Amino acid sequence: MFEKITRRSFRFNLLIAIGLLVVLGILFFSMLGIITRHNETLKVPDVRRKNVKEAIMLLEKAGFEADVRDSIYLDSIPPLSVWEQQPETGAEVKVGRTIYLTVNKVVPPMVAMPDLEGLTFRSAEMTLHSRRLNVGDTIYKPDFATNTVLQQLLNGKLIKAGKMIPEGSNITLVLSSGTGSIENPVPDLSGLTYLEAREILSASNLNLGTVLIDASVTDTANAFVTKQVPPRHNSIGDLNRVRAGETIDIWLAATRPVKDTATADSSK
Repeated sequence: MFEKITRRSFRFNLLIAIGLLVVLGILFFSMLGIITRHNETLKVPDVRRKNVKEAIMLLEKAGFEADVRDSIYLDSIPPLSVWEQQPETGAEVKVGRTIYLTVNKVVPPMVAMPDLEGLTFRSAEMTLHSRRLNVGDTIYKPDFATNTVLQQLLNGKLIKAGKMIPEGSNITLVLSSGTGSIENPVPDLSGLTYLEAREILSASNLNLGTVLIDASVTDTANAFVTKQVPPRHNSIGDLNRVRAGETIDIWLAATRPVKDTATADSSK
């Protein structure tokens, strides 16, 4: 058989080879649609909010491939849940197409707490959102600067700017409600310790202003108030009055001042 083939002319063998290539080409292109599943499409199922393992199983069962492309952190959905998918839900794509998933992280990334004190509520809210932090409760306290942030709290405790906290944390804002409309007598802080004076001011909805400390003071918390502005009485002996939210400045010394009993307030 081999001898017969080799005895034939080169031209004849070339024609046979070309013929075989043509036949193979026709067979290949006729079966190409079957091989590539031409015109076979499926609708992409909705796997958002599902656990990533469940989502991958559903996609593979439906005839797709699945690949986790990215991750994000959101406190509104469970960890390892699918947040986004590409192509989107309902899109018609070829069988075997890879569906790319964005999954919610298990551990939130840490961000630096911004300094919100002195900002308006709107500015504070925008600043928090830019750091992927949330506004929690809002507490109003009398102060002259209406609707500005007086304090920032996390889990009920003061939090300093720059401290690293988890994304999605709820920050409580203490906001100024402005000064009150009713005037009350100025409390007498003379002779009280610094801590006692702060408690009295807080109970009276007044703010502590400037604190001037004498050089002899070694323990500020237990230092004594020797002077305050405004004082309890004015120059003619009448009671001074303040509105909620106003401030009182105090002077501190290491020794308790001696009160003049002759000028003590008889209305106390």
